[in-house]
Amino acid sequence: MSFVLDNSVTMCWLLKDGRPADVAYAAKVLDAFEATTAFVPGLWALEAANVVAKVEAKGLMTEARTQAFVATLARLSIAVDSATASQALGETLGLARRYKLSAYDAAYLELALRKGLPLATLAADLAKAAKKAGVKRFEPQ
Repeated sequence: MSFVLDNSVTMCWLLKDGRPADVAYAAKVLDAFEATTAFVPGLWALEAANVVAKVEAKGLMTEARTQAFVATLARLSIAVDSATASQALGETLGLARRYKLSAYDAAYLELALRKGLPLATLAADLAKAAKKAGVKRFEPQ
């Protein structure tokens, strides 16, 4: 089953930090790529690049390590949604207002709603909003 992939899960693959349950969930989501495709809003790559640049600048990881991570991402079946920008000032903004989310998080929720897909996220506010909006959590098999 396809799903929407939030950047919080993606960055958990890189950083491997957080609660043990979150790290385990992120690992299961990564394993699910053998049988599925994830959809991401158009801002996903920018969010990922921002985190990568910050961890390198702080000396937490080398460029070689983050480049290996980026290469791994390129091999995954990740489909970038082309309608993110056209939804931004309409439905996405409305979801951000309704659920008190950042516009970035609301973009993931908007995509999940529009495509009728479950959402893989570790972000508490986004998970809470998704549940209220009727979006199921992605549960890897």
